[in-house]
Amino acid sequence: MEVIPLLAPYKMGSFSLSHRVVLAPMSRLRSYNFVAQPHSVLYYSQRTTPGGFLIGEASGISETAQGYPNTPGIWTEEQVVAWKPIVHAVHEKGGIFFCQLWHAGRASDHCFQPDGQPPISCTDKPIQAKTSIDGTTEANFPAPRRLTIPEITQVVNDFRQAARNAIEAGFDGVEIHGANGYLIDQFLKDQVNDRTDECGGSLENRCRFPLQVVKAVADEIGADRVGVRLSPFADYNDSADSNPEALGLYMVESLNKYGILYCHMIEPRMITQFESRQTKDSLLPMRKTFKGTFIVAGGYNREDGNEVVARDGADLVAFGRLFLANPDLPRRFELNAALNKYDRNTFYSHDPAVGYTDYPFFQIDT
Repeated sequence: MEVIPLLAPYKMGSFSLSHRVVLAPMSRLRSYNFVAQPHSVLYYSQRTTPGGFLIGEASGISETAQGYPNTPGIWTEEQVVAWKPIVHAVHEKGGIFFCQLWHAGRASDHCFQPDGQPPISCTDKPIQAKTSIDGTTEANFPAPRRLTIPEITQVVNDFRQAARNAIEAGFDGVEIHGANGYLIDQFLKDQVNDRTDECGGSLENRCRFPLQVVKAVADEIGADRVGVRLSPFADYNDSADSNPEALGLYMVESLNKYGILYCHMIEPRMITQFESRQTKDSLLPMRKTFKGTFIVAGGYNREDGNEVVARDGADLVAFGRLFLANPDLPRRFELNAALNKYDRNTFYSHDPAVGYTDYPFFQIDT
């Protein structure tokens, strides 16, 4: 049987992947009190194959990082301990597992902040959008507090410490979440970042804090264990840029200097997390410029996933909703089998099983 491009093996740094179907990082809002739960052992192990690559859901780096209820953290000892059996379950099945490090920035609310304080950001302008990045959940974002330069240095250190914690929890590496209109993306985008100091204004200045995070994390755990997720073309959480291609190119050129393992980019076609549109914009210039592994995400299926790998538009393809609903997605792609339909109503419910670990595996009728 001919091996389809998505199922061809790939060497990602020191990691030998058996296929190119990546579990995308997806917030599932089932980590009560910001602590990963035992039911996540089953969820992640169901989606693990020997030599498969999984990126964990966004995990807060500090007590100011959270922006949603029941998202996991990686800043306390309790949180680190809670992740250990989940990581162990993935490793038991031969998977490679990275922890996504996240700070929501202004995409948060007083109720998620210590002592009910305002969320922090590069700016004091609130998000004007009345829905979260899924495009449907109602949201009313408060005005954030603008970080000072010493406080920015502290956030860099929070990312560094979170990376160390992730390695202690057993993760193989980390992905720095620099996308989707969260804190790092807020600094990157010129429609949000209105600072007049060394962290705002020019493209170089807007990228300063994000690249300080990359350097700190790479220095702490090794660049060969670090990936970065970016969405230069996206306008999630009111985070647009006037020249996204220049931003994307500057970032990948800068990332090359640090020798990180991979760059994970959201396709320009994704106007919300779940809606796509036709566009002439392309990630190809960034793909050609970046020297490490290049991962793409954003509405992919078996057909266009195979196509983007076959034409060398990407090394790996991250799948979100399809992998959520099909725990055995690589196997289904191999057999070209029918896929389970995902239920959007349970994406963000807090149930430990329904819409989480109850999607069926493919059965061959005998």
